[in-house]
Order: sequence, then C-alpha cells, then structure tokens
Amino acid sequence: MEKRRLSKILAKADAAQVRQMAEKIRKQYEVTVIKAPEKSLTMIKMRDPVKETLFFLGEVIVCEAIVCLDGTKGMAVIMGDDFEKVLDMAIIDAACNKGVFTDEMLLVELEKAQQIRAEKENAMFMQTMVNFTTMTPEA
Repeated sequence: MEKRRLSKILAKADAAQVRQMAEKIRKQYEVTVIKAPEKSLTMIKMRDPVKETLFFLGEVIVCEAIVCLDGTKGMAVIMGDDFEKVLDMAIIDAACNKGVFTDEMLLVELEKAQQIRAEKENAMFMQTMVNFTTMTPEA
C-alpha cells in the first residue's frame, strides 16, 4: 500500500483500531523505539487558488515517532498530540516496510467506512449551503 494512503487511513482511524493492529505486530516482533513520541511544530503549506502560488498558512502542533521492527524502521507524524496513536502508527509503518503487515484488508475496510462517513458529512453540509445569485435589473 502506498505510504500516503496508509498514513491518511491511519490518521483518520480511531486510536483503538490502530492500537489493535499494532498489538498484533508487537506480539510477533521485537519493537525498539528510536525516537519516542514527542510534540513539535510544522508549517502548513497551502496553494493560493487565484495566483496558483504556494504560501505558508501557519504552524501546527504535530506528534512524531520512529521505531525499529527487527531492523526495519518505521515512522509516523500526525497533527495533535496523541502519543500512543503515533507510536502505533509507526509500528504499522515499520511492519509495512518490512513486508510483514497482514491487516491490509482491514485498512481497506476502514478506508471505505471513512469515505462513507465523509460523504454523509458532505451531504449534510450541502443542505445548508447558500446559493448566491446576482440580481438582474428589471426592465
């Protein structure tokens, strides 16, 4: 699975679901924490839709961790300060890098559930959207 897709699914997933997947890996392999979860700041880069130029919106707090799973490194970074979740995500990343991650179907199911939830939220927002039309001069 592509790294960007894996990170997106895990970041949106419930911490308990991520913990469950990481626990399976912990039971089978030795996990060494290289960089313990810690807070830091990172800049958020955005694209101006009119000028098509990049600019920095501001800083956001992130949590990052790096682990080693039987000689293979894994890392994770998420917005916020959920130390346990980011450590579990790093373990899953290391398992993917090593080629021993077996819950890929569970990730696909999580992704589908996340897409359905996002579609429902978007449908609710669309009901409240205001349509502004310009007034045409009367004859």
